[in-house]
Amino acid sequence: MSLLAILLPTAVVLLVAYRLYGGLLARLFRLDASAITPAVALRDDIDYEPIPSSLLLGQHFSAIAAAGPIVGPILAGVAFGWAPALAWILLGSIFIGGVHDFAALVASVRHKARSIAEVVRDHMSRRSYILFLSFVWIALVYIIVAFTDITASSFVGKQVLENGEGVSGGGIASSSLLYLVLPLVMGVCIRYLKMPIWLATVIFVPLVGLAIWVGQQIPFDLAATLGTTDANAQKIWGVLLLAYCLVAAMAPMWLLLQPRGHLGGCFLYVALFGAVVGLVFSDRLLGGDSQIRYPAFTTWTAKSGPLIPMLFITIACGACSGFHSLIASGTTSKQLKNELDARPIGYGTMLLEALVATVSLCCVMVLPEGDPHTAQPPNFIYALGMGRFLEILGVPTALGVSFALMAFTTFVYDTLDVCTRLGRYIIQELTGLSGKAGAWLGTALTAGAPLFFLLRPHLDAAGNPVPAWKTFWSLFGASNQLLAALTLLGITVWLWRTRREVWVWYVTGLPTLFMYVMSTWALASMTLPKFQSETGWVFPADPVPWAGVVLLVLAGVMLVEAIRAIAGTGGPPSSVATVSLPVAGAAAR
Repeated sequence: MSLLAILLPTAVVLLVAYRLYGGLLARLFRLDASAITPAVALRDDIDYEPIPSSLLLGQHFSAIAAAGPIVGPILAGVAFGWAPALAWILLGSIFIGGVHDFAALVASVRHKARSIAEVVRDHMSRRSYILFLSFVWIALVYIIVAFTDITASSFVGKQVLENGEGVSGGGIASSSLLYLVLPLVMGVCIRYLKMPIWLATVIFVPLVGLAIWVGQQIPFDLAATLGTTDANAQKIWGVLLLAYCLVAAMAPMWLLLQPRGHLGGCFLYVALFGAVVGLVFSDRLLGGDSQIRYPAFTTWTAKSGPLIPMLFITIACGACSGFHSLIASGTTSKQLKNELDARPIGYGTMLLEALVATVSLCCVMVLPEGDPHTAQPPNFIYALGMGRFLEILGVPTALGVSFALMAFTTFVYDTLDVCTRLGRYIIQELTGLSGKAGAWLGTALTAGAPLFFLLRPHLDAAGNPVPAWKTFWSLFGASNQLLAALTLLGITVWLWRTRREVWVWYVTGLPTLFMYVMSTWALASMTLPKFQSETGWVFPADPVPWAGVVLLVLAGVMLVEAIRAIAGTGGPPSSVATVSLPVAGAAAR
């Protein structure tokens, strides 16, 4: 069977879901084109700044997509087969992930673009608010560790392709450094030279492609430069990436986040378009070369654990991801120009991310079972698959693989500095520290905690060293999905206390229950065995399982708080029943 028999029906299903279920959500949440959004009413051109929906869509898409819809589907596809992974991507994105992202964005906009944690405070309790913030911060640390390490692995060594060509990790590092300069220049051109967005796009997107080619010509091999091993060089790259996060999280949004988000979004569109076109041409012109070889189903129990619940935490981005709510309520809601844009930006980008996840899964589906490439890190499996698809369009394999690895890295940059920025907000809120001192302290703590986990040794059960990302991916997935459950829980409480309509229990209530059960089940199954040995209970020296216990306790207390809020008599307090913003004229004055 050809990959097109999977990819095209998937695209059609997602498009129909956007039209039908997305339209239903817009009606249920009563999106209003005449409503004044916080980006307009509270505009300060620092945090609050209304921007065109096309620009915001690319920025939001680039920020939420990152490496998640690449790594998760590949890991799950290799472990359990492509059929369960595809089923979860489709059903999860349409009925859970899309609802989660859309609702989080609308909830934030209706509460002056404040975070989901503050929505929880308004409709549950201050204790719930503090618990939610604490949970989010720990989850952000997990995300930063996993994505930093897997990105650093792309900057070392050399990937030898089947045709004998090689792709240098140092070349990917050079391309990445060149890429980081481009959004800075683009931001300055837009702000001070008043360069139109369309012209900036036409100029700078091709320059990203040029950076990919140039990088392989001038590879920056850190291991050779310092005379050390690839493993040590990877750790050094991890430290440098966290240093980048420290600086990027403090930069004005116009200088880095907005232009880099736009470039990253365009780059993601190109990667997705190139893969799809490559598959179409492969199937039409080469007699069905893109055939599915990997089994649809492999096993109920893989090395990572049983299919249920591990499938639902291995694939987060691409199906449902709690991290998306942080982006939606942290930065996107402060830039949303019109409430109607919440549908394409909140719900539509989640479905588009599902298509990215499906393309990533295709990179596994073309491999035969037992192929040695399935043992490679997921970023390399993705790169090899993309290189194969792009080769059909006449792109040299080595350049195609470099393009895919650079695309992977590009997506991660968006996630890393946004996570660090959000972590800074949380530390400032919890400590009450404001100004530059509070900002630097919050950023330093958010980048410093991942540094601790990144530099410490990570061993498997047999005592063999393993990459940090492997240690943290499942924990990241479980905590990320539990964050999605808690976000949906807070949204359900908000909707019920303000609307009292039965549809709330079906649209957000059932997804809350499903995500809560699967994520706590998975987190408990990974955490509690660390406290047991053949002789009884033990207290592990590893801080990772302790963090898991803290997350489980926080989630349990949050559930109790939600039940108390829902069972409370009467409607919500009058101070939070409605949130009004000044009219456009008043905002202008």
